[in-house]
Amino acid sequence: MKLKHLFAIFIAALVLFNLACTPYKNIPYFQDLRRDSITTEDITNYSPVTIQPGDQLGLHFTSLNVEASALFNYNLERPSGGSGNLDRSEQNAVVGYYVDTDGNIVLPLVGKVKATGFTTTEFAKVVEEKVLPYLTKPTVSVRYQNFKVSVLGDVRSPNLFNIYNERTTVSEVLSMAGDLNITGIRRVVLIRELEGKRQYIPLDLTSKNIFSSPYYYVKKNDVIYVQPNEQRAANDGSTFQRASLVISVLSVVAVLLTR
Repeated sequence: MKLKHLFAIFIAALVLFNLACTPYKNIPYFQDLRRDSITTEDITNYSPVTIQPGDQLGLHFTSLNVEASALFNYNLERPSGGSGNLDRSEQNAVVGYYVDTDGNIVLPLVGKVKATGFTTTEFAKVVEEKVLPYLTKPTVSVRYQNFKVSVLGDVRSPNLFNIYNERTTVSEVLSMAGDLNITGIRRVVLIRELEGKRQYIPLDLTSKNIFSSPYYYVKKNDVIYVQPNEQRAANDGSTFQRASLVISVLSVVAVLLTR
């Protein structure tokens, strides 16, 4: 085989390699975090989620009077049979307590109760005070029924996720989505709607500074977008078309060189 033929094959291999290769330096997370010693820092960037208009709240009441408590628990999600799965059929509709545009929920017997601006823990104490005339030694727990976060883009399993822990982080949600693909750009975008405004927030997963970001903990209805890099775009169906084109051109060149 002639030297120029070997050179042509080398160039073809190099082109195909570049199409499929993602530089390693763009892949690792938290690159500025020391690996040879323990790093400790205070957590100062967490702010509790507060109740907003449009929220759907699940309130669970217990007291010394079970029958009286059942009056307030009438619209909780109920298990289907003995399976433990929640029955969301029309005959067993999930109602919860809806926070109206004025920031109130409506409790049986009690009437309207202001909910907005409270954390779930704070609001549970408010409700316990409100139901004291009707329940003996009441205990109330409050949970969000509409805490959801979306993950879009270059991850293994993009989806809309229900969040059950109010202290959930961006990295945990990305783990729920199966982590970023190798071709996912490590600088993601967090889209957040709060108090009538929408924010587009860049977050750098390659830096440990994300842990101290005020946006590290997700809020209701957050959207996380992971952009694919150029290699991912090249590795769709057009890659094979490009590779076929390169091989065809090189074949023609090889034929011409042999004449």
